[in-house]
Amino acid sequence: MSGGAEPTPPRLRAAAAAQPAAAGAGGGSGRSGASTGARIAGGSVGGAAGATVADGAGRTGAARRTAGQAGLWNVANLLTMSRLVLVPGFVLLLVHDDGHDPAWRSFAWAAFAIAMITDLFDGELARRYGLVTDFGKIADPIADKAIMGAALVGLSALGDLPWWVTGVILFRELGITLMRFWVIRHGVIPASRGGKLKTLTQGVAVGMYVLVLTGPLASIRAWIMAVAVVLTVATGADYVRQAVVLRRAGLAARAKAQGSAGGSAGGSAEGSAEAAADGAAESGAERERRQGV
Repeated sequence: MSGGAEPTPPRLRAAAAAQPAAAGAGGGSGRSGASTGARIAGGSVGGAAGATVADGAGRTGAARRTAGQAGLWNVANLLTMSRLVLVPGFVLLLVHDDGHDPAWRSFAWAAFAIAMITDLFDGELARRYGLVTDFGKIADPIADKAIMGAALVGLSALGDLPWWVTGVILFRELGITLMRFWVIRHGVIPASRGGKLKTLTQGVAVGMYVLVLTGPLASIRAWIMAVAVVLTVATGADYVRQAVVLRRAGLAARAKAQGSAGGSAGGSAEGSAEAAADGAAESGAERERRQGV
């Protein structure tokens, strides 16, 4: 026993041998678990990215479908078309039986009232529900001028409304429409409260003239028409003022933009010339140095 190593018991040798194996197994399990977790995390990220892409694609498709809904045959355009169709029908009803039959004039008033009511709704529906189309932009003002112009000319032809009233209103309406196209490249003149009040007053006055009225009602409609003429002239002058201001501002902005673009181009040219001059000077100095050497 003395002078030699004491023998290791069998149980201790087995425990010592088991420790490295357990450590190796634990490391392998840890690496396997980490690898599995990484794969799971990667799959989750990929799934989330795929879901995001799919959601974006779905939203884009929905937006395209929504934008595609504003076709020609929508409710706003149908109302505008119905107003255009009512114009010849209104004229026929107005002049039927020499244009002085109270019953036919009442039918004409009903057609005129329907046309004016559709004018109140088609634009609002188009703006609220995204139904604005190029056809509506062109046809809506044409329908407005057509029904009002037909009523004014028809009433003047029948002798119920002075021609000068018809001339003033039509000159203003057509002139303002042409002026809007004249300044449209500089901006849009928004409809004012005065313009909306003018339209309402004109509609009420013309509607009362379409009906065969006598007595106090005939006097009242004359006063309403006088107010409509005053509003027509006043709002027309205001639109002209806005158009002039808008055009001047647009021309000034364009001139400023052109001046800025010219200044930038001039500065770039001057910088290029200076760089070329510096380069030429450096090349000359280099040649002199080499010749001197």
